[in-house]
Amino acid sequence: MDQKNISLNLKRIREAKGFTQADIADRAGISRVAYRNVENGSSIPKVSTLQNIAGAVDVKLQDLLVPVRSLKKVRFRAAKKMNSRENILAEVARWLDDFNDLEEILNLPKKEYKLKSLAKKLSKMEAGNERAKYAAKAARENLGLDNDEPIRDIAGLLESAGIKVYPLVLASDDFFGLSVAEEDGGPAVIVNTWERISVERWIFSAAHELGHLLLHFDAYDITESQEDIEQENEANIFASYFLMPEETFISEWNDAYGLPLVDRVFKLKRIFQVSYKTVLYRLSDSIPNVWGKFNAAFKAKTGKSLSRKDEPEALQRDKFHAPEVLRSKEPDSLSSSCFIEDRLSRLVRKAIDEEEITLSRGAEILRLDLETMRDIVSSWV
Repeated sequence: MDQKNISLNLKRIREAKGFTQADIADRAGISRVAYRNVENGSSIPKVSTLQNIAGAVDVKLQDLLVPVRSLKKVRFRAAKKMNSRENILAEVARWLDDFNDLEEILNLPKKEYKLKSLAKKLSKMEAGNERAKYAAKAARENLGLDNDEPIRDIAGLLESAGIKVYPLVLASDDFFGLSVAEEDGGPAVIVNTWERISVERWIFSAAHELGHLLLHFDAYDITESQEDIEQENEANIFASYFLMPEETFISEWNDAYGLPLVDRVFKLKRIFQVSYKTVLYRLSDSIPNVWGKFNAAFKAKTGKSLSRKDEPEALQRDKFHAPEVLRSKEPDSLSSSCFIEDRLSRLVRKAIDEEEITLSRGAEILRLDLETMRDIVSSWV
């Protein structure tokens, strides 16, 4: 057993879950001194003790033993400090390594990153709104999208461009996504697909991170954790114009001229598969106080008030345990089938079919239990 790996993993996992050393000791049924010595690396625990500790922090024993690669070229920034930051980075590093190992095992050529030359071109342009709009139009052209074509499968679109997509589930509304540069095993986009975050937000987050990959690839530094407001705004503008091309947006908005404001916004929301907030964000450039007008119209129509926060205020937190209200209350929301990553699943199936990996290894790579993996294999046709 490598004491250093155990020590680093234990501290990272414990802090991410918000436990004290005393909490873990009590849950594992060992003394606090004994646990402290394990976490600081001064003693080698018995396997049974380590199993108890793993159970106490609700992870597999292997999660405490495996070394974790340190990512360096990552853009992971947040408005406030996140205790789960190190845990997220460790999970992303393992996922990237699994992904790249599978491609190597199967002797597959590295998928070409189609937008690399565009990113280099954009780096020579002056930052700002116009660069973001140009980048959105150029990216769509590079990806073979027609100017009036809504994006129906953003995960598949990014994967076709050589960008890995990871739907990571984290119970947090402070984290929406991050991205990893090509030099560190990417390019990759990671999106928080927690069920209380709307699918519309998942899609916008994916487009937002693509914006960072194209516009800010020189800002990928793991040591930076604070948000850069100017870069965030530029990525938001990119995402808005990437998902809703300007000419088509204006045309569809004008076509809905006779509809009430709420219905008009929701029509564009459905056409482009975006949040109503994304539509309002675009309209705010040309319609004074559109947020206030929309909120007033929505309340008049439904009797409900909407917050200007990321998600509408629908239910109190103590109501979230009910299965029927676990997902966010995005009006006219999309279903989770609108955001599916399948490239890694294809690699896993190919590796299992060719007997390059075991069923259990496939389950581990896809972060599934063995029973679920067996059900999936039995459904393959």
